[in-house]
Amino acid sequence: MPRTGEGIAARLRELSAAGKLDLPLPAGGRTGERFRALAGFAAEDTVLGRLVEAHTDAAAILAELGAPPPVDGELWGVWAAEPPEPVVRARREGSNWVLDGRKLWCSGATICSHALVTARHGDERALFAVALRQPGVRPVPDTWHAVGMGDSDSGAVDFAEVAAVPVGAPGAYLSRAGFWHGAIGVAACWFGSACEVARPLRARAAAGRADEHALAHLGAVASGLHAARTVLGRAADDIDRGVPSDPVAQRARARAVRAVVEQAATDTIDRVGRALGAAPLCLDVDHARRVADLAVYLRQSHAEADLAALGEDVAGEEFSWTRL
Repeated sequence: MPRTGEGIAARLRELSAAGKLDLPLPAGGRTGERFRALAGFAAEDTVLGRLVEAHTDAAAILAELGAPPPVDGELWGVWAAEPPEPVVRARREGSNWVLDGRKLWCSGATICSHALVTARHGDERALFAVALRQPGVRPVPDTWHAVGMGDSDSGAVDFAEVAAVPVGAPGAYLSRAGFWHGAIGVAACWFGSACEVARPLRARAAAGRADEHALAHLGAVASGLHAARTVLGRAADDIDRGVPSDPVAQRARARAVRAVVEQAATDTIDRVGRALGAAPLCLDVDHARRVADLAVYLRQSHAEADLAALGEDVAGEEFSWTRL
């Protein structure tokens, strides 16, 4: 049956009820297991992987910043996009905090029960835990027109005098060590989805119906995905060992891993299309949807801007290649 947004929400509730969203926290000795699980969810469905990654990232953030964990049955998002406008602002009312404004790029806007939301308080950027079933929380209709990742439900949400609970000190969301661990978790989802994009090409080769050009494309896809899997595994091991300890090297590692996985996923989409032509994109609804979803999901990378930032990191006088 065709996938629907309601089907994704039902699957998330099923996974939550079964305890399958309780992944090992990063840097706790089982980061590789965490990344493999995220890849597996994204292999099942790219949108599902995206929403699972957000929920499990929220759990990791809450743990790192000393806040209570999600309760069974809750589904959390992380709504931290910070464009110049519009913005969400936080203000105190006695001993309480409230949020007002519009937040863009809210994945799971009508699916999630809770979210971690960044908001501005004066010149500071703070993080808040928000229960989303309050009257003042309103997903804005017709603000998500995507074809790829359409069911991720990532439109705008308006906040009007919404009660919120601070999580960590102002600025802690970005300055914590786990920020870059979470960035690699996103890459694990890209990897899982890309492996499934490659499946029709491998199936044709396994059936003996691939010519030498298709086989060459399959070989190139296999080598790229192998590289992606290798860097994800190495990063997981290093995160668990606490190396490198230098924040700049941690950031450079995350950016390098994401670049390798992004390139492998992009190359997979391109080569599978060149090898198989238009037929799978036009006749196989699951493949067509996955290609569209992954193409949009990869744009969580900022492409050359991220590569330029990585270049700045490795250009530093104290940087050593062995610390990647």
